[in-house]
Amino acid sequence: MVNLREHCSFVHANDKKNATKKAIRLVQAGVNRARELESVPRKEIPVKRAALVIGAGIAGMNAALDLANQGINVYLIEKEPTIGGKMAQLDRIYPTDDCGI
Repeated sequence: MVNLREHCSFVHANDKKNATKKAIRLVQAGVNRARELESVPRKEIPVKRAALVIGAGIAGMNAALDLANQGINVYLIEKEPTIGGKMAQLDRIYPTDDCGI
């Protein structure tokens, strides 16, 4: 991969002749680099359909529920003794004035 726009077009906008020379050198270098590439071996790894959600605040609980509704096993971790995060500390929630807990 060679980035001609960033390294030639924008930098040398007022000097098209030298920009073209530089672009040719960059493409040649990219082709030479590509000749030395080796293929990466493919490896299959068994995957468990499970997810770990860290934090049982509102966002964490919503993420866990969304994943669980898709049939994915969810492990929910919270460092505090109760779930709910900052929302559990509120006595009322706008606009419905529902209890925060």
